[in-house]
Amino acid sequence: MYHLSKNLFFPPVSEANADGILAIGGDLSPERLQLAYSSGIFPWFEDDQPIIWWSPDPRMVLFLEDLVVSKSMRNILNRNLFKVTFNQDFRSVISYCQQVKRDGQSGTWITNDMIEAYCKLHELGKATSVEVWQDDQLVGGLYGVDLGHVFCGESMFSLVSNASKVAFITLVNHLKAKNYRLLDCQVYNDHLASLGCVEIERADFMSILKSK
Repeated sequence: MYHLSKNLFFPPVSEANADGILAIGGDLSPERLQLAYSSGIFPWFEDDQPIIWWSPDPRMVLFLEDLVVSKSMRNILNRNLFKVTFNQDFRSVISYCQQVKRDGQSGTWITNDMIEAYCKLHELGKATSVEVWQDDQLVGGLYGVDLGHVFCGESMFSLVSNASKVAFITLVNHLKAKNYRLLDCQVYNDHLASLGCVEIERADFMSILKSK
């Protein structure tokens, strides 16, 4: 495992261990985060840990044309129960992603330092939020890092049923219209798989990432 210094550098992703951990240390500066994501690397750690940098193999992704939208979700979308916006309240979205409890999780990996770091990325136009509103209240959303041809999803939340799915589906349709290659979802979970996400080899993901 590589220990990062103040130098802006990451080792090749092929040096990650079997769990996908590539390096520890460094910082969460906008420059380092942009280098990380463009190199197929992302930070994931808890408050009592050093910064841990990951590049898992396999990688969970969504090929945009493979999005699965259930009949019930199509009905919800057609009824216009929610209003969806982009980049209207990034800080609230990431803060809710930190605060909203999820089944099977005892805490959060979104530290206060990470919130400030990604808000800086957002100010630079490198991170995007999707907000879902109901009766003028923010009830769901997601955020991620935008590489221009690949969108790296980070986290999403719901305060009411299906709000995060509405955010996800709206984002995918937006990315399709902009001719993005794929949506990076990082690691497997059943919810993502139900939406059409699949695991691919890291080498294949890196090939797509490096092609523009």
